[in-house]
Amino acid sequence: MYHVVAATTNPAKIKAIAMAFEDIFGAEAFRIEGVDVDSGVPNQPIGSNETRTGARHRVIGARQVRPEADFWVGVEAGIEDNMTFAWMVIENMHQRGESRSASLMLPEIILQGINQGSELGDEMEKLTGITEVKRKGGAIGVFTAGKLTRTSVYHQALILALAPFHNSVYQTRAQTH
Repeated sequence: MYHVVAATTNPAKIKAIAMAFEDIFGAEAFRIEGVDVDSGVPNQPIGSNETRTGARHRVIGARQVRPEADFWVGVEAGIEDNMTFAWMVIENMHQRGESRSASLMLPEIILQGINQGSELGDEMEKLTGITEVKRKGGAIGVFTAGKLTRTSVYHQALILALAPFHNSVYQTRAQTH
């Protein structure tokens, strides 16, 4: 049974990780443990590079806290231009898989607060009155009327990030002709 360490305590992220690992490896093939680690980037990362760095730093932190695990998973949400998205980083002892989630265009009222230094989750709480919205459906759930959620969008990206771990083609060296 794989020991999967999620570099988060956010239930929406942990659920997405569990769904992806279940889809790829089966329901009985793993157990997930969430750990609280620092991303090494601001609470509201801006841009793809800063967001990806946050996900990678979360994996580094999780590896330090639980070096005996089989997989470490970092998920970091960020803002780029007028969009929210997230980077997924998955590592085991031998390799890394990464993927970026789909993006959601944010309304101007939300972007104004972010541009003034606020976090997306805080702006969404002000707008909706839903406490801890980022630990639930997130902005994605609110703005898609629940058709998609933070969990469902991250789930898809996590499956993509898991591709190198179950497809042997990723281990095949390029042939020189």
